[in-house]
Amino acid sequence: EVQLQASGGGLVQAGGSLRLSCAASGFNFDDHAIGWFRQAPGKERVGVACISSSAGSTYYADSVKGRVTMSSDNAKNSVYLQMNSLKPEDTAVYYCAADPSGDCLRIGGSLIAVMDYWGEGTLVTVSS
Repeated sequence: EVQLQASGGGLVQAGGSLRLSCAASGFNFDDHAIGWFRQAPGKERVGVACISSSAGSTYYADSVKGRVTMSSDNAKNSVYLQMNSLKPEDTAVYYCAADPSGDCLRIGGSLIAVMDYWGEGTLVTVSS
């Protein structure tokens, strides 16, 4: 059974930092694309960052470039999202997701939320 468990969300002031973690199990971590996505109230789910196993690259949405870093620890089957200089518009539920294609779907500067496997989200609230 595929499981993706995100954690690390919370309340932070604007300008602060948070580190999200995602523990994955039930699939071959090395040959899947794994990404972070977020969904703000009343808005569609959008991509934040994604590691493509097929391309060997990490992609970031234009909206977060320079402020977030996605990393992975293959030995622990885990990925992380370090978020700095947080803004109120970063407030959202953050999801970890994986796809067996190994690809991160990108259109322009956006990452598209079309992964096969999704975990429960973790809420990030940034106060002004």
